[in-house]
Parts: sequence; C-alpha cells; structure tokens
Amino acid sequence: MLLAGALAAGHQAGEALVPVLIGVVIDRAVSTGSSTELLLWLAALAAVFAGLSASFRFGARAAERASQQAGHEIRVRLTRRVLHPGGGAEADRLSGALVNIATGDARRVGGVNTVVSAGIAALTGLLVSAVALLWISVPLGLVVLLGAPPVLWLGGLLGRPLERRSAVEQERAAHASGLATDLVAGLRVLKGIGAESAAVARYRRTSQESLAATLRASRAQAWHDGAILALTGVFIAAVALVGGRLAAQGEISVGDLVAAVGLALFLLAPLQLFAWVNGEFARGRASAARIGEVLSAPPAVAAGPGQFPSVVRGQVALAGVTHGPLRGVDLDVAPGELLGVVTPDPAAATALLACLAREVDPAAGAVTLDGVPLSTVDPAEVRGAILHAAHHADLFAGTLAANVALDDRDVLPAMSAAAADEVALSLPEGAVLTERARSLSGGQRQRVALARALAADPPVLLLHDPTTAVDTVTEARIATGIRDVRHGRTTILVTTSPALLAAVDRVVLLDDGTVRAQGTHESLVATDPGYRKAVLS
Repeated sequence: MLLAGALAAGHQAGEALVPVLIGVVIDRAVSTGSSTELLLWLAALAAVFAGLSASFRFGARAAERASQQAGHEIRVRLTRRVLHPGGGAEADRLSGALVNIATGDARRVGGVNTVVSAGIAALTGLLVSAVALLWISVPLGLVVLLGAPPVLWLGGLLGRPLERRSAVEQERAAHASGLATDLVAGLRVLKGIGAESAAVARYRRTSQESLAATLRASRAQAWHDGAILALTGVFIAAVALVGGRLAAQGEISVGDLVAAVGLALFLLAPLQLFAWVNGEFARGRASAARIGEVLSAPPAVAAGPGQFPSVVRGQVALAGVTHGPLRGVDLDVAPGELLGVVTPDPAAATALLACLAREVDPAAGAVTLDGVPLSTVDPAEVRGAILHAAHHADLFAGTLAANVALDDRDVLPAMSAAAADEVALSLPEGAVLTERARSLSGGQRQRVALARALAADPPVLLLHDPTTAVDTVTEARIATGIRDVRHGRTTILVTTSPALLAAVDRVVLLDDGTVRAQGTHESLVATDPGYRKAVLS
C-alpha cells in the first residue's frame, strides 16, 4: 500500500507538472525562439512523461496486489469464522448469503486498498496544482486551496445516501443468492411434493425486491456522480475565469495563462477521482459492516476450562436436559453401547442431537461425556470426541474414496458396513463425483455419507436417519454393518427404522419431551402402542 500510494502520488504529480512545463516552454523557448531552451525543456517534459508512465504502471500493479491480498485475507477470516467449532456465524443467515458476503463484499472491501492509493494520487495532484498556481499567481492558488475543501466536504455529504442504499442493495442481493442456492439444493424435494410453483413465486418476490434495491442504489449512484461532476465543473470554471482575468490584466504571462488553463483542465481528473473514491468508500463501508457482523458474531457455544480424559471411554449422560421441545430428559449411555432413540417429534430429535453434539448448550440441565460437562469443554475438543452425522449430509466433487476419507486410512470396512462398496462398483473406474454428488441417487449419497462417518471412527458417533432413502434389503445389511464396525464404540442412532432398531442394544422412546419407555426393539413393539405406531406405521 505504501508503494502503491507513493507511485500513484508520483504519477499525479507528473501529470500536474505537464501543463506547467508546457507554459515554461512557451515563455522560455517559443517566445524567445531559442532552440537550445526548446530542446532542454522538451527533454525535461519527456523525462516527466517517462516517470509518470512508469509510476502509473507499477503503482497500479502494487495497488491491485494489495487489493487482491486483502480480499483473500478477508475470505480466509470469514471462512475460519463460519467453520469455527463454536458456530454462531450462520445464525439467521442463508448459506448463499454467507457465500455472497465472502465473495462480493470481500472483493469490495479489498478493493478499498486500490481506492486509497487513488485518493492519495488525487490529493497529490490537487496539492501540486495548488502550489504551481500559487507560483504562477497567488489569487489562482488561493482559489484552489480555499475552494477544494468545500468541494471535498460536499462530495462526502453527497455520498451518504449512496452508502445507505448500497447496504440495502447488498443485503437484498445476498438474500436472493442464498434463497436461490437453497432452492437449487432442494429441487428434487420440491418436485417431489409439487411445490415448484410456490418456490418460484417466493424467489420471484425476493428477486424483485433485490432488483428494486439495485435500481435505487443505481439511481443514488447516478445522482451522486452527476452532482459531483456539476460541482467540479463549477470549481474548474472559477479557476479558469480567474486565470483569464489575470492574463487580460497583464499580471501573468502567456505561458502562465496556458499553464493555468492546463492545470484547470487537469484538476477535473483528480476531482473526478475524488468522486469515484468517495462512492467506492461508501460501498466499501456498507460491505465492511456486513463482514463485521459475521466476524463479530458471538459463538453459539463458548470454550471452557474442562478437558476430556486422554482416552475417551464414551459414557454419555443427560441430566434434566431442557432445550426446545425437550423437557428434563434424563438418559445414561454406557461406554460402547449401541443405543437407538425413537421420537415421533422431528424437532425433539433435532434438539437432542444438537445438545449431544454441543451445537447448542441446553437451557437447563447438563450433558456429560465421561463425567465431564460438555459446556465446560472447548467446542473443537468436543468435535474430536463426538461426531454428529446429520441426516442431510453434503458430499463434494471428487472421487468416492476422497469423500469417505481425506487421509490414507483403510476405508474398506466402513465402505462395506455402509454398503457403499456397491456404490463404488456401480461407478465407472476412476469416476469423479459431481458437485454435491448429484450424479448419485439419494440412497447412494446416504450410503457414502454413512461410510464417511464410520471411517472417521470417533469415540462417540451420532447418526440421524442414515438410511431413509435405502431399500429394505440394503438397510438390513447396513444395520449389521454398523453394529460390527462400531463394536466397543458408543453409537447413538436416532431413527424410526425397524431394521436399524432391531440391531441396537437398547431403544429409548422419547415422547412429549421426555423419556417415556426403554427396552429392546422387540419388547417395545410388543408392549408399547406408541412405540409401535412410531416405528411400524
């Protein structure tokens, strides 16, 4: 930035000196007819042109580098914040909106580095012009020195509506982008339930709101640029009129008049540059505010002084846990137990898993692992001990093996347990999955996602409905595979699948926000009508 600012200042200083040197050439060479003076001052003019050209080239390169580096650093910081184990950055924001902030807003804020060097250049040009005009004539210099600050202040005042409307424009655009991303991701589901028309209508409304905000911001930009242009035009006309009057009165030479008029015309460039800088700063401040909201978002769960034992046995306990639909849940899970949890209320399942994975801290009660309350442990350490394999898991572009494990660990047992080996056999050799593995069916994606969770081999694994899109024969094989691969490792399986529940050690029925019954799958089917309805209907 220092290099860019210095070179930009050198460029504008050279530009301002060009009309001054032309005036000198007229007074000392053209008026006198001296060839020596003419060659001398033309050489000086050529040197100035060479210097300002080199300054512009390398200054622009340095400014662009600073801009790109700043944008990259902002994107990295945003990514780290969004992926922080404590969460919280995604609160009340669509995933597409976060992407918009990390791309469009980060680019605008990074671009402020280019704007700063442009502002330094414009200020340098203005100051050099003022000094040159003072040297030519004190009244001319005073016109510039006294007139420039009000022009700059009015330019800042005119930029405030643009800043406000630019913030709204970015917010609406981010919302529309986020909604579009979510609609595309859930397109199959929307088609399945016949909700395409409702989804299109919703997006149309959001897109129209975004368009209206963009048009308002564009009108504000047009008014801003037009007003600044008119303001600078009046200012330059005043400089030219004062210079012309002085020349008519014989107080300055012909060369001085040419230099003064040239400087007056040159002043249009730095003043227009100030207008552009002001507008970009207004947009940059709006984007910076949005980035700041994400970076300063409080974590959903905070770190604490607690630590798990060096070897996690996997004993999980809930004591009086109240969160959302949960009402004082008490539950003990033995180390190495394969526990099934059935709940007729999907919201209760989501709340239970969120508390077990410490994605949230319960409103009341405590969740412990090996006797250590999760609320006292750093979220990153919790993620290392407890893996939550959510029902909606994303796969990534790449090979199937790379989606299952990022290192060289043996993934074949996990692949076999999840019946993902059949998926691998169905693909051409060396096949690469498309983005989000849309080339696979829903059941195939679920099996690959389950294989990934099993291959991670955490001390505690939370599985949420991992086989809803899998046929019954494959589901029975997966039930046996989970039991074998997770033998001796604590696994909590939240599902209503009879095939999976038949393979667990114990089943807990969570109804009306609390534990209402527990036992084996067979005994609960035989004795509990509520359980029977939940898993067999």
